[in-house]
Amino acid sequence: MDFNSVIDLSKAILQPVEFPAPVPVRVFMKRLDLIHQFVSGNKWFKQKYNLMKAKEEGHDTVLTFGGAFSNHIHATAAAGNEFGFKTIGMIRGEEHLPLNPTLQFATEKGMHLHYVNRSDYRRKHLPEFADWILSKFGRVYIVPEGGTNQLALKGAAEIPNLIETDFDYVTTACGTAGTISGVISGLGGNKKVLGFAVLRGAAFLLKNAEQNVLEFTGKRFDNWSINLNYHFGGYAKINRELILFIRQIEEINGIVLDPVYTGKMLCGVYDLARRGYFGEDKTIVALHTGGQQGIDGMQSRMNEVLSTHI
Repeated sequence: MDFNSVIDLSKAILQPVEFPAPVPVRVFMKRLDLIHQFVSGNKWFKQKYNLMKAKEEGHDTVLTFGGAFSNHIHATAAAGNEFGFKTIGMIRGEEHLPLNPTLQFATEKGMHLHYVNRSDYRRKHLPEFADWILSKFGRVYIVPEGGTNQLALKGAAEIPNLIETDFDYVTTACGTAGTISGVISGLGGNKKVLGFAVLRGAAFLLKNAEQNVLEFTGKRFDNWSINLNYHFGGYAKINRELILFIRQIEEINGIVLDPVYTGKMLCGVYDLARRGYFGEDKTIVALHTGGQQGIDGMQSRMNEVLSTHI
């Protein structure tokens, strides 16, 4: 499977970030979002070895899970279309028409959407659910919600090797802890890794990451942490401060951030830097994990927040 003709890692530039006010550290953004129009950011690294495995095992269909605004669903549909796989998206909740931009894109890329009520969706990890999938869809290659499994870690572990400068910290947004687990594994105890949880009550991500890394490397590392304080109210929750920050970063740097993942992460980096968390004269590399597709689905909500919170 020729990935190199489609995914261009040379476009993942290291871009200096200028903030609205000075900070005592150097911050760069690793533009993983630029490697492909749709299969970008961390989503590519999570999918790479899963697609290879699916091909090796003779599968022609990839099935995965996600919410109605899922970046992972969006990227899986695009990857399937790009690399010749049929795709099935198990979508949490009921169907709402017209489809939002994420699901409309997925269907345009050939993904079959199957809606699962929330109580059944919570059982998706159970063996009987896998049996049901087999009976309904036949032999398909199943990728977990968010794309996080050991093959995803293998891909994400390659990200640190793409950073073309010395650094003290690498930071990333955390939804399922897959990307940060891979980055921790790839660094092997070197440097420092700081994740930013994008959902409320996400202390479980600490255990997830530790377990992921232990299974992948056979080791535990103490050079990482996940900050739980920059979720802005919860998953896909936003406020005026976050929206204005995202718009300032785009105006100053030309970097488009989504409000669900990278916007929260970089806002956290900025706030912690101003508070002296990193110290002085350190170099931080923030991973741009893509996700700009989510902006369309959030645009009306962002406009509403700005108009009602003056």
